[in-house]
Amino acid sequence: MKSIFVGALLAPVAALSLVLSTGGAATAIANGEPVPDGKYRFSVKLTMTGIPTASGGRRNSACSGALIAPQWVITAGHCFRDANNVRVNYPVADLTTATVGRTDLTGTGGHELKVVAVIQSPTADVSLARLEQPVRDVRPLRVGHRAPEIGAVVRVTGYGSTTSVSPAPVTRLRTGQMTVVSLSDSVTGLQGYAPQPDTTPCPYDSGAPFFLERGKARPVLVSVVSNGPSCPHTAVESSARTDNIAGWIRESIRSGGAS
Repeated sequence: MKSIFVGALLAPVAALSLVLSTGGAATAIANGEPVPDGKYRFSVKLTMTGIPTASGGRRNSACSGALIAPQWVITAGHCFRDANNVRVNYPVADLTTATVGRTDLTGTGGHELKVVAVIQSPTADVSLARLEQPVRDVRPLRVGHRAPEIGAVVRVTGYGSTTSVSPAPVTRLRTGQMTVVSLSDSVTGLQGYAPQPDTTPCPYDSGAPFFLERGKARPVLVSVVSNGPSCPHTAVESSARTDNIAGWIRESIRSGGAS
């Protein structure tokens, strides 16, 4: 998984370790481009302050994500891991804040809300984070129920770094496009497409949404940033598939995580 603390995009398992140890996942889209104000407002920046470490200390980190319901954000499962790197069904940091609908993080638009609960997918590197209050003025990203076709071009948005070298989260949402090259039970394989062949997620992009755009229709989520090589790269990025767990996502939101 992409290291959520060092960058925004790391391989599902490797990224988990990096996130907890370095504080980053994949970068904010290496060789991508800045998002215009007000576009892709469903994009979310997750800021974790005071994450427990194995040595008994605390560290800070960040991930990306997307609003998929008024009170729910989808992101990578490894963004919520305990000091032993085990994914957990609760916020691990002293404070996890979701910034929703704010393209420029140095501005004041959108919302800043506390994450109060987490639900982990049992089959994929995906988690759902419940916000303390619903967001009513941002249209959520629609969760797709069908797998994207091989060759389909998808867009990703994230607040991660732009490189794996001394990664640091950006303060403005960035975006790029990738092409679907493979599908497995839990992973959608992607390769860079535009603006460059090596446009890819980076540290702190973990959990960022990959979505299909179809004219004026609502964008459709197909996967989230999970794992990949150091960015930028032209190899295959392993994103966590969401179309085949759409039923679980819908039911988890409906029940609020109650068993």
